[in-house]
Amino acid sequence: MTDSLYPGYDVLQKRDGQSWNSASRRTLDARLSLRQAPRFFAQAEWFTVRALCERIMPQPTGSQVVPLAALLDQRLLSGRTDGFRRANLPQQAEAWRQGLAAIDVEARTHHGMAFHELDPEQQDALLRRLQAGELTGAAWRGMPGQDFFAHRVLPDITSAYYAHPLAWNEIGFGGPASPRGYVRMDFNRRDPWEAAEALPGNEVQALSENRRVR
Repeated sequence: MTDSLYPGYDVLQKRDGQSWNSASRRTLDARLSLRQAPRFFAQAEWFTVRALCERIMPQPTGSQVVPLAALLDQRLLSGRTDGFRRANLPQQAEAWRQGLAAIDVEARTHHGMAFHELDPEQQDALLRRLQAGELTGAAWRGMPGQDFFAHRVLPDITSAYYAHPLAWNEIGFGGPASPRGYVRMDFNRRDPWEAAEALPGNEVQALSENRRVR
């Protein structure tokens, strides 16, 4: 029996069914076809952002992974923003360029290597210092590193993760609600086209139900 909370569930089984319309399918196809190569980021930035994504949202090795750096690269390339920004941070694209450069400078200052060359423990230690507001070198150019971490790094990377179908399988999410929608919105109720959670004692039933979800 799998350790998944939603055994047998694959949201992509819904692709050609009643759950999604053509707009939903186009959006999902675009996310699934992203190449692991930079178009917005420069090569040095790409190395840094890939390493950063691996520390913020570690994923299993030897299996399919959510292409976090590519999703972030695509968002920045498109110019899509939150629609607002904090007064002490630059615009989204500039904040990322400035922040990645500063993280790399801090890594070289404290460890003599680029951020992506550090081992995971060193990377985590540096990020903890960033989160605590302890990295304030000139490379930040007045941008508060602590705020960059809290209001750009964490939300941008985690939102990229949960925008991908692999993450939807993990949490039992059915994807876009268009055109079918969700009807049973009360606590402990679900529509038959939603994933069944494998609660103690109903693992086999959940597996059977999830294999039929469309």
